[in-house]
Amino acid sequence: MINFKNSTFVKSTPTIKERPSDLFSEVLIVGKSNVGKSSLINSLCVKKALAFTSSKPGHTRLLNYYNIDNKFYLVDAPGYGYAKGGVDLDRLFGTMMDEYFTDNNHLKLVLLLIDSRREFGENDIEILEYLKASQIPYFVVITKIDKVNQKGKSELEKRLKKLEVIENVYYTSSLSDKSLDKLKSGIEQYI
Repeated sequence: MINFKNSTFVKSTPTIKERPSDLFSEVLIVGKSNVGKSSLINSLCVKKALAFTSSKPGHTRLLNYYNIDNKFYLVDAPGYGYAKGGVDLDRLFGTMMDEYFTDNNHLKLVLLLIDSRREFGENDIEILEYLKASQIPYFVVITKIDKVNQKGKSELEKRLKKLEVIENVYYTSSLSDKSLDKLKSGIEQYI
């Protein structure tokens, strides 16, 4: 069993070439710049400030490595989509991820985060199709599920079905330990 509380920030790197020297398995987190990646990391690890959360979208611009119980790295990738300050997040994400996905034997799972209150964007769909085509194991992690009502959840499920995403969907909320425990169990199966 993996103790997610036993977690530390290791380093930030501009490319995969500077990854940490301990070559653990990796679980990559991707999603729009304001989807709640840092909040999910903090909630999974039960630490309020392990990952920096910002009110400004587009803050993460490096690959951030978190050591989880000396079993694997949780890798936070830069977000894509909107950012203040004229940074082209899509270009930054594309360049960094092309290199990351190429010949990465340490990558065991990708968590594609989707905000429960938002439509799937073009980037979300492109990444989903890329993961399917490349046969990279992935979970679709719906964040902030506590912020939608039953009607919103039903509409979300219809969108997922339309995209042929039926399995490995996790509905999470930082307010629900039960939803986070399910995701942790799912991750453990790939490590």
